[in-house]
Amino acid sequence: MPGAEAVAGRSQVAGVRLLLVVFAVLTPVATTQLLVFSRRTAEGFAWTVQPPLTAAFLGAGYAAGFVLVVLSLRARTWGSARVGYVTVLVFALAALAATLLHLDRFHLAAAGAVPRAAAWGWLAVYVVVPVAMLAVLPGQLRAPGGDPRSGPHLGRVLRTALGAHAVVLTAAGAALFTLPAARGLWPWTLTPLTARAVASWLLALGLAAVLVVVDDDLHRLQPAAATYVVLGVLQLAVLVRFREDVAWARTSPWVYLLAVLSVLALGTAGLLGARRRPVRPAVGAGR
Repeated sequence: MPGAEAVAGRSQVAGVRLLLVVFAVLTPVATTQLLVFSRRTAEGFAWTVQPPLTAAFLGAGYAAGFVLVVLSLRARTWGSARVGYVTVLVFALAALAATLLHLDRFHLAAAGAVPRAAAWGWLAVYVVVPVAMLAVLPGQLRAPGGDPRSGPHLGRVLRTALGAHAVVLTAAGAALFTLPAARGLWPWTLTPLTARAVASWLLALGLAAVLVVVDDDLHRLQPAAATYVVLGVLQLAVLVRFREDVAWARTSPWVYLLAVLSVLALGTAGLLGARRRPVRPAVGAGR
């Protein structure tokens, strides 16, 4: 029963909820700047993102992150919100590292007030938020109660597919962040800064997939599954909108397209699986 987790599981502490709210408030701003006004980042974003396809990719990530955070806030317990919180934390830490490595690319001294404010706002957020998230995490882990499973297992096929996603996303993110040569394998042109920005989302999503596999709980999968669906739909739309920026004659764009379709398929399978198999005590549930 859904209520079983509310009784036995540890609640989200106030600091965790507050920081999730902060991210939920900020993500629509980044989504609008990057996904809607992809061609105008020189005028309204923290740095100039080229090509516009990269800006739209990042904006789609923020939109999907918004869904994950809102659904995590609706969860009653830490066990159900943990994937969302850790995903945001990993992304924020990676984005902070990328920012500090490429600070010269930011509009901190731009002539225009809007891009200059965006750059300083970005820097403030990505210095304060990850530090604050790390600071409140010990208190959350010490909170009374446990993190019992609340639903059936994922099933072997779904769990294996998510495990494969975890490996691929984490490996791709690590390569893009650390190896300059990896940029040449991406389906469109990336700069050192945009490669690390893209890598930040890949690393965060990869670790989220790891946590989902470890949890092995169809009920807790639902926020991540909904996030996957939103991410898959938006990334497909981004590819169509900016198809001229993609080197379709190469193999990598088609591999990327298959990866996006697999994200959409896995998210849909997770949502449908949770609907078909109502949440119930895990006793006797098999994989």
